[in-house]
Amino acid sequence: MTVNMTKGQAISLQKNDGGTLTAVRMGLGWQAAPRRGLFGSRTREIDLDASAVLFADKQPVDVVFFRHLVSDDGSVRHTGDNVVGGAGQGGDDESILVDLQRIPVHIDQIVFTVNSFTGQTFQEVQNAFCRLVDETNGQELARYTLAGGGQYTAQIMAKVHRSGAGWQMTAIGTPANGRTFQDLMPTITPHL
Repeated sequence: MTVNMTKGQAISLQKNDGGTLTAVRMGLGWQAAPRRGLFGSRTREIDLDASAVLFADKQPVDVVFFRHLVSDDGSVRHTGDNVVGGAGQGGDDESILVDLQRIPVHIDQIVFTVNSFTGQTFQEVQNAFCRLVDETNGQELARYTLAGGGQYTAQIMAKVHRSGAGWQMTAIGTPANGRTFQDLMPTITPHL
């Protein structure tokens, strides 16, 4: 059963049967919003990029994004860059796979971000979401809709963080401005 998350909401990443999740996928999907013009409606391609920043004691130690597809330890993997969105017609346009069992013990948080590499604002994006899927069976666990369509070019989507012996996901949903994950670091820091 999917949990539709709200900003700031945290959910445990325990399976319904009481077991722990071993591998999850953070999926990002979006479509370009149609723009009204002199000659009718048209859409312009939007290049959103998903990134995962790995933290140890509030310090960034690794990142996975379209130019660095696999974390140094191999536990986090980006499936590749999508420069137009809408490919899945509601499905994931970019995905980041996380093998929770392989994450080194010093990594305590993974923050997922999305940014418009070409600098278009979220006013030009529609149907954007991030979702967490149990990679072992394909079951969607949580979904966070990136609503609001504001004058910003990025969003700190969510984080997966250690909680006791397991993991939790927290929807962050904070708008920001920047073309890359590096530009977003000052906005990420307060959420650690």
